[in-house]
Amino acid sequence: MKTATLLFAIALLTVSLPAASAQNSRDQLSQSGVERITREVHHELALLPYYGVFDFLAYKVEGSNVTLMGYAARPTLKSDAENVVKKIEGVEHVDNQIKVLPLSPNDNAIRHAAFRAIYGSPQLTKYSWQSVQSIHIIVDNGHITLEGTVDSEADKNVAEIQAKSVPGAFSVTNDLQVVPGS
Repeated sequence: MKTATLLFAIALLTVSLPAASAQNSRDQLSQSGVERITREVHHELALLPYYGVFDFLAYKVEGSNVTLMGYAARPTLKSDAENVVKKIEGVEHVDNQIKVLPLSPNDNAIRHAAFRAIYGSPQLTKYSWQSVQSIHIIVDNGHITLEGTVDSEADKNVAEIQAKSVPGAFSVTNDLQVVPGS
């Protein structure tokens, strides 16, 4: 009887060990899969043809689920972003929380005036050379929000001062992040 119990215990251990090892491999694979999905989401969103300075896209990857966030000045950008992310291998669900900004001639005038004020500043022209500018100008019913990254606190402050000089804007929210070398 003792021999049978001992053999059963050894057989159980033998079966359990590979299963635990396989679980660890799946966890590692899943982590590398999440990293791959994150890289691909970033790449696909950056390549969207109508993604520009007046839009701001962000995302969160949790396993095989992707949440899209941010603002789109054109309604088609919201659906374009969702469509390219859905096609990424390993993505099972996309929660599209991108806010489409209202179509408004006044907001468009404020956007363009803010663009000229910010990117026309000698201290900030270096940010205009990128294919997708790092300072994004979001205008929602006359309210300006600055999103993106800058190299220094001084650049962040200059961008805010320039945005506050735009006629017709009701307020300015500066959500720029300082990332040296951005």
